[in-house]
Amino acid sequence: MISAVMEDYIKAIYAIERDTGERVSTSALADYLDVTAPTVSSMIKKLEERGLVDREEYRGVTLTDEGEVVALEILRHHRLLEAFLTEQLDYSWVDVHDEADRLEHHVSEKLSDRIAEALGNPPVDPHGDPIPDADLSLPEAGDTVRLVDAEEGDRVVVQRVRHQGDAELRYLADAGVWPGAELVVVDVAPFDMLTVETPSAEQSLPAEVARLIEVEPATGEEAS
Repeated sequence: MISAVMEDYIKAIYAIERDTGERVSTSALADYLDVTAPTVSSMIKKLEERGLVDREEYRGVTLTDEGEVVALEILRHHRLLEAFLTEQLDYSWVDVHDEADRLEHHVSEKLSDRIAEALGNPPVDPHGDPIPDADLSLPEAGDTVRLVDAEEGDRVVVQRVRHQGDAELRYLADAGVWPGAELVVVDVAPFDMLTVETPSAEQSLPAEVARLIEVEPATGEEAS
């Protein structure tokens, strides 16, 4: 059996690897999980002994094939729970992450499949994160870019908000920025601020927040 804490580490390694395309350092994992470097080192040793990660001294860790299967199983549980909480229990999309974190370790494959079926097998969760299917395959990724890389005058639709913390999600929700929202890039300032026009008002977003947002060009009726 893999403990809930081990699953949290595996999920974190997967997320960092996907975001950076590189092996994961001890310090990056410690920052992500808000724990100490010695705590990370101890857990990495346990995961390596279980064959879930490959560790190279001074180069960090990467998930093994077995570790990636575990990560995708956890993500399927987590993201289906987020979708269920928002669609069936009227949770706000900014409130479901912590609830799903608590529940994801206790969901069976059978229950995950039943939830997916009840929801119509959604390809993404409320944040736009892809949901692995029953075979743990991810849906085909769209041609998105980070909002921080958009240019002045671009008209875009938010496809995904990468979760970094509740504070960031609430900030974006208050600003009218969520998956499906259409934005127009009004100004890209040289001091790490980006101003967008939302359906309700203009909002200035710090670059570190705009980096969390994946967008696609608005087309068809969206751009009208």
